[in-house]
Amino acid sequence: MAKLVLVEDDAVLRRELKLLLETYGYTCAAPTNFTDMPEAILRENPDLVLLDLTLPGKDGYSICRELRLVSRVPVIVLTSRDTEADELLSMSFGADDFIAKPFNRQILLAHTAAVLKRSGLHAGTVTHRGVTYDPGRGTVSFEGREAELTKNESRILSLLFRSAGQIVSREELMNELWQSDEFIDDNTLTVNMNRLRRTLEGIGVRDFLTTRRGKGYEI
Repeated sequence: MAKLVLVEDDAVLRRELKLLLETYGYTCAAPTNFTDMPEAILRENPDLVLLDLTLPGKDGYSICRELRLVSRVPVIVLTSRDTEADELLSMSFGADDFIAKPFNRQILLAHTAAVLKRSGLHAGTVTHRGVTYDPGRGTVSFEGREAELTKNESRILSLLFRSAGQIVSREELMNELWQSDEFIDDNTLTVNMNRLRRTLEGIGVRDFLTTRRGKGYEI
């Protein structure tokens, strides 16, 4: 099961959430010293971070921004700051999801499972037509050669591997990458797909990702 890091300075809530997450099978680290962030988070090598915004020392925005400079680990922001501006700011600093306090515990569990599934970071390696995708490490390999994937490349491959042998529409891919197919320049997806093709070609993979004109993509 996935390993989580819970960054929450409210001691009572921290204990309750840690117990809840462990009850549902997650491994959960919950640091009580917030002066060594985000280094303390990275030392845990987590699959997902639950991050409060209002913390002693660095606030959650700063921690999320610094994490994004060195890691693709998914981040769910948990905060009593519940305005649209707070949500937009969290996403602009690299958060993957935003949950306002107070929240229903089952909603938190559902969001946690959804973000982990979307990121693919909790899954094992998968192989299709000789190409191996490792979501945990964010890598793709072929015949002994390996390449590191960007966050978007990893999300694209995660969806394509889950749908291997089937056409995945551009709308589905845009939802996977940005959780919306609105207000996104269609060319942005094309750019991401071309980058993924170049990454695959760099390790010798050709004719693996097929464009189905007017329909989408298939592996």
